[in-house]
Amino acid sequence: MGGNPKVLEIYELPYSDLLLLSAAYHSSSSLQENQRIESITKSILEALGPNGPGLLAITGVPNSSVLRRALLPLARKLALLNPDHRKQILKDHNLGSDVPLRNPERSVSSFAMQLKYTESKEFMQNNQSQIEDKQSSGSELDSFCHSIENKLKDNEFEHLGNSFKELGSCMMELGLRIARICDREIGGRELEESLLESCTAKGRLIHYHSALDAQLLRKPANSKGTARNQASSRRNREQSIQSRHDPSDRKGLCQSSTNLWQQWHYDYGIFTVLTTPMFLSPSNTLESGLQDLWCCSERTSPSGHLYLQIFDPCKNDVFMVNSPPESFIIQVGESADIISRGKLRSTLHSVSRPSKQEDLCREMFVVFLQPAWNKTFSMSGHLTESSMLPEDRKDLVEEEGTLITREIQKIVPPLVSRLKEGMTFAEFSRETTKQYYGGSGLQSNR
Repeated sequence: MGGNPKVLEIYELPYSDLLLLSAAYHSSSSLQENQRIESITKSILEALGPNGPGLLAITGVPNSSVLRRALLPLARKLALLNPDHRKQILKDHNLGSDVPLRNPERSVSSFAMQLKYTESKEFMQNNQSQIEDKQSSGSELDSFCHSIENKLKDNEFEHLGNSFKELGSCMMELGLRIARICDREIGGRELEESLLESCTAKGRLIHYHSALDAQLLRKPANSKGTARNQASSRRNREQSIQSRHDPSDRKGLCQSSTNLWQQWHYDYGIFTVLTTPMFLSPSNTLESGLQDLWCCSERTSPSGHLYLQIFDPCKNDVFMVNSPPESFIIQVGESADIISRGKLRSTLHSVSRPSKQEDLCREMFVVFLQPAWNKTFSMSGHLTESSMLPEDRKDLVEEEGTLITREIQKIVPPLVSRLKEGMTFAEFSRETTKQYYGGSGLQSNR
């Protein structure tokens, strides 16, 4: 995208208000408090509804900051490990991957785990008392956070699986509570019940590679495989660093890359819950005066936004998304759009690369909340145009739209071409993946 992008500041929902609105019963003798609750509920539905971006941010979630800061940097370390060493670590922590990790030209590395709602339900039951404890005993919360942090420092991968589950359970809780609030306004309990009936959600720890990571992946690590034990391969590292400045070595990479880490698409589940991303770049300097690419430290976003961009069909324009630090983002998927009969709007989105920060990588943790595979979809009362680029705006796009909107039109298969009456979620997801990627429709590279 050329020029200065338009930045969208999404609606912020404090976690304390999320707890209040999603409680089984909430009543207040104060007219002012009741009006405030009604106003917040209205804002949530506006943010997630057909005239909103399909996004909102949840702020002030207790205990989440330490888990996020401990877990996210492990994405890059896992991505750059020796493949055999990484395979063993993933096996030890019951993690898999849905990208071909042996491909050195990959732009994304993803590490996945199935998360159970039984664990999240226990988390939800216990978390209310934790909030109350936080208000009365801040020292206990500090002790809890420091204990997590210290455990993770002892051995950076030792608690990978448990941290994955802890943060995942927290994020599943957020999605369930949002589903409950939406159900009350839409009518029925279909969103929340659809999530619980699925029994599991999918968590992904994602590393979006910098151009420099691509250099490292093309230079095999030593047999020990860890980023910290590279002393015996110093010469290879310096060659990797020097090749950063060699245009001939990067010609093929530049020609094959685009300005996107992740292409335009809809998520086809109910909700996607995302951490705000962490940006990393090389921090240490070698004796030669060049940067040590293996060692990274956190950087602020160079443009002040998340590099998550959405397309707004109502405005026929693209917006970069911004969100408060350490917040969580709730994003509407196509299944929620279908189940709510268009009262929630799925978000057409992509992830862009920083244009002048080739050494910057991006770390994320994402939880995909989906219905059960045998959930049956009905198109009754649903306007399928609400979840795609509208048919009645195609002429406008061709005549006045930007290049990016015309390209999106070519890339994203419209919902009406993927959704048929009576389809199960399994059939819908298979057809969706097939139209995005071709082949059998089994999603292995997203």
